[in-house]
Amino acid sequence: MRTPLCDLLDIEFPIFAFTHCRDVVAAVSNAGGFGVLGAVGFSPEQLELECRWLDAHVGSGNYGVDLVIPEKYEGKGADLDPKQLEEQLAKLIPKQHREFAARLLAEHGVPELPPDQHARELLGWTAATATPQLEVALAHPKVRLIANALGTPPADVIQRVHDSGRLVAALCGRIHQAKRHKEAGVDIVIAQGTEGGGHTGEIGSFVLWPQVIAAVAPLPVLAAGGIATGAQIAAALALGAQGVWTGSLWLTVDEAESEPAQIDSYLKATSEDAVRSRSYTGKPCRMLRNDWTEAWDRPENPKPLGMPLQGMVTADAISRTSRYAGVAATQRVAFNPVGQVVGMIEERRAVRDVIYGLVEGYVEASERLQSLQPKL
Repeated sequence: MRTPLCDLLDIEFPIFAFTHCRDVVAAVSNAGGFGVLGAVGFSPEQLELECRWLDAHVGSGNYGVDLVIPEKYEGKGADLDPKQLEEQLAKLIPKQHREFAARLLAEHGVPELPPDQHARELLGWTAATATPQLEVALAHPKVRLIANALGTPPADVIQRVHDSGRLVAALCGRIHQAKRHKEAGVDIVIAQGTEGGGHTGEIGSFVLWPQVIAAVAPLPVLAAGGIATGAQIAAALALGAQGVWTGSLWLTVDEAESEPAQIDSYLKATSEDAVRSRSYTGKPCRMLRNDWTEAWDRPENPKPLGMPLQGMVTADAISRTSRYAGVAATQRVAFNPVGQVVGMIEERRAVRDVIYGLVEGYVEASERLQSLQPKL
């Protein structure tokens, strides 16, 4: 299962793992894959601690950092520091949205945070807040890849990453987005079908992947969205991808830091339970359906705001449902981003077992296809 990307990043398998958990990043990189740390929820100071820990635990391997700098968001272009931007954006949030979110949490018995632990509202959803994260990532030599989760990275970001000797990747869910990535100088295009978790478009993976691969050739493409088996990896590589970008697979591994109640929600879910909703971030994001997603979808209730305003409204909810995940009703309003492959995840396993299982499945699928060739 060796592609040119393996040589470029010095990895054994072209299996990329996106996760917000540093333990999973390290375990994936140490098992021959390439771990990528999602930085959106970290302050620059927190991200520095995470990267220092990874530098010490990744061994001889490398890892990546994923930022979120959307092409469109409220406040884009404002020449403000993160604190000033947060204050300005807070003024744009209608009172009824905050009241509605607070009422949903109260009705489900989710305790409030201690007075000294209130969450930051403006996370890394903007250039102002993501740029300090980028500076932290680029200060760590083992960070070999910077990925942008929403849209084409700004030109200055691409230039800074390239000047540092790293690679730039960017996700897309449409053909024209992939073409913009290529024109901007992105090194790796990640084509994510609608089956994927987190922010997704509407086009299915098996339709999207070959179109993106053709549109950006000869740039390498990672296939994303709905991948849980080695046979699916074989299919992606057969279509021309140079590797796969996975996320949902790592939510329930032994190394994941998620609370037991959240992991239990994932293990019990079916593929039909993973729905696209704007209710937490403001952009279409696939997550487990629950009382929260359904409440924001009712016509009599407030409509989700755009990014990052909706994320500012829900920052308190994310912190509280994470901290008090053991409260019985909490998972009915918790933010549980996951793709449709959640229905294929039925047990907890160690990262190394998942990686090796994918490789074995790939080999079996390849041999099965080879056996179908006529013998000359």
